[in-house]
Amino acid sequence: MTKPIVTIDGPAGAGKSTVAKGVAERLGYIYIDTGAMYRAVAWKVIQEKIPISDHTRITALANRLDIRFEKIGSEQRIFADGEDVTEAIRTPEATRLSSPVSAIKGVRKRLVDLQRKMGEAGGVVMEGRDIGTVVFPHAEVKVFLTASATERARRRTEELREKGLDVDLDQIAEEISERDLRDSSRSEAPLKQAPDAVLIETDSLTLEQVIDAVIAVHDEKVSKINHEDDKE
Repeated sequence: MTKPIVTIDGPAGAGKSTVAKGVAERLGYIYIDTGAMYRAVAWKVIQEKIPISDHTRITALANRLDIRFEKIGSEQRIFADGEDVTEAIRTPEATRLSSPVSAIKGVRKRLVDLQRKMGEAGGVVMEGRDIGTVVFPHAEVKVFLTASATERARRRTEELREKGLDVDLDQIAEEISERDLRDSSRSEAPLKQAPDAVLIETDSLTLEQVIDAVIAVHDEKVSKINHEDDKE
């Protein structure tokens, strides 16, 4: 078989990006950070000072925005209209805006189309909120990563403080809870676990243990597919 598509979904702060990068490196697959794509749109919305209520202009922006990933050394960078925005899209302002931006139907349609083109050949690890349910519902390997809201807030606060940002744990916890509610209750592609996705709770696991768990799911699925192919 060709290399499968690996989807990793889950709520904000569950560690999807870091885990997906590690899994892709171990498997020799391409890593695609779909959340970064929505953040790039949010960043551009901020740059152009478009009100979040103006869905028509934001959709038009998404349709014309050139988003691409490029590996520089060992690091994957994201570019928006030729500008490296890897750090810029991780600010609290861009983070807060990315959720309402991602709920806009026209934006989702545009980015889902891009994501499908990026992953259609297989051999990719793609993470987000709706990859296993909407973008690639027939993906061979699906994982749903989660952790308690308290643990996710702690991780996100630590990550932002390491980047020199002055953030408050309680505020981050409140923002994560609000985002969970928005992401799971939105009408367009809500956050939910695909029926055939394997649930991995990460509270008590190290990063390497989570990566190992995802690799184990991948290997089991691939072995099963190969076995079925051999029987035909």
